[in-house]
Amino acid sequence: MTIRPDKAVIEDAYPGAGDSPRAFYVDALLQLGRTTIPFLVGGAFAFARYVHIDRETKDLDIFIRPEDVQQALALFRGLGYRADLPFPHWLAKVHCGDFFLDLIFSSGNGVARVDDHWFDNPVEREVLGLRLRLCPPEEMIWSKAFVQERERFDGADVLHLLRQLGPALDWQRLLARFGPHWRVLFSHIVLFGFVYPDQRHRIPAWVRDELTRRFVAEASDQATLVCNGTLLSREQYLHDLTHLGYGDARIEPTGRMTHEETDIWTASIGDTKSIGNTEIVVTRNNGSHCRREERHD
Repeated sequence: MTIRPDKAVIEDAYPGAGDSPRAFYVDALLQLGRTTIPFLVGGAFAFARYVHIDRETKDLDIFIRPEDVQQALALFRGLGYRADLPFPHWLAKVHCGDFFLDLIFSSGNGVARVDDHWFDNPVEREVLGLRLRLCPPEEMIWSKAFVQERERFDGADVLHLLRQLGPALDWQRLLARFGPHWRVLFSHIVLFGFVYPDQRHRIPAWVRDELTRRFVAEASDQATLVCNGTLLSREQYLHDLTHLGYGDARIEPTGRMTHEETDIWTASIGDTKSIGNTEIVVTRNNGSHCRREERHD
């Protein structure tokens, strides 16, 4: 697939952007900027501008509201790009040959849905030669804090953001974002004090005191048999759902996802995975749940 507009046009306006995938990203951002769709840049590009840690990335993360997804997909399809919606509850993708960008409108667990408040008090920085709005650091922390898979853990990103921006964060906003999931934020704050003992002062004392008060005051047991682990990992707590009788915290009304959405998300892990001498097979159960079988050699 050819990149449009012509690479020479992009290179003339934005030197250094002529080589893919940079030209693709610049074109996508320019085209999206000509619409009425509000968008924010996240992922590695935003992270680098907040904490000054550069790392290679295979894609560009663009955050939009759920109600704007179809318009964005139609835009890119009309421009000749392949655009699809692999995960209807949180993620669309736009492809240009071997390169792609993510259109993110929620999180894999359905918690960090992009709403109008993501666009309050925008932070602007230069990205790929363009002046663009970044995802707010509070929302980045909120969404990254839940990514705790075996193959990916975003906790280090959370701690780097806390170290760099701690005193400047809107902590009231951050606490409100986590809401009933405040323990997830608390766990990262505890870990922050371990990783950076010389920087503990960067977490406001009132935040530590408030979360500690909640921790001490909260009842030790709850009557509802729900596993919140599925909000942290789509795979590692399947056993709890299928063998221990726990409910899935992602599913409505506890969470924001439907059975069909969790089914799609779980199935994408892969039909078969081998771990040591144990073969893990994820299969569908009546079209609404995923059943996990363990086969031992």
